[in-house]
Amino acid sequence: MYVLYHFPYSQHARRVVSLMVGANLEYELRHVDMGKGAHQSAEYLAVNPNHQVPTLVDGDIKIHESNAILRYLCVKHGLDTWYPKELPLRAKVEQWLDWNQCRLSPTVVDIVLNSVFLGPKGDKAAVERGLSRLPELWSILDAGLVGTQFLAGSRPTIADLSVASSVFQLTFASVTPTGRNTVDWFQRVSGLEGFRKSLPPQ
Repeated sequence: MYVLYHFPYSQHARRVVSLMVGANLEYELRHVDMGKGAHQSAEYLAVNPNHQVPTLVDGDIKIHESNAILRYLCVKHGLDTWYPKELPLRAKVEQWLDWNQCRLSPTVVDIVLNSVFLGPKGDKAAVERGLSRLPELWSILDAGLVGTQFLAGSRPTIADLSVASSVFQLTFASVTPTGRNTVDWFQRVSGLEGFRKSLPPQ
């Protein structure tokens, strides 16, 4: 059974849970209370020196980065619908995974970490920077969804789970998508069992 070090308010950890539920993979969650600094403890640093979640442990294999975990699980279990082998579809999945990690995710961190989780200690300049970048990012995402149900075609993939986890994270700061394509897509992803079960308690 997989062991997943997890914090429910981490979009990175939630996207892995979404896949595990969606693919019926057995796993055990180990809670890392980031709100109390457990991710900085010596015990957890021995698991993940990057002091982040998630971390997946599979026997002797330990993987830290969420998108790498998604890829690993798909390849190991032959989850070709979630991570298609056809090169044009695979390229789209890879593109959106990297776009999320390199473009959207830093913006989400700027906004949500500093306006919600750090409270009065948050960096107001970072929040403004993030908010100023969002219109372009929403536009890119909306354009990428023209004429398609999901980011890589007619079926959801790990790209949808990854990007949607970041979009949901923005709702903690009362920020939601603006484009019609993106709104409709997010509703579709939000209806997936794995995505629903990954969400933190309301």
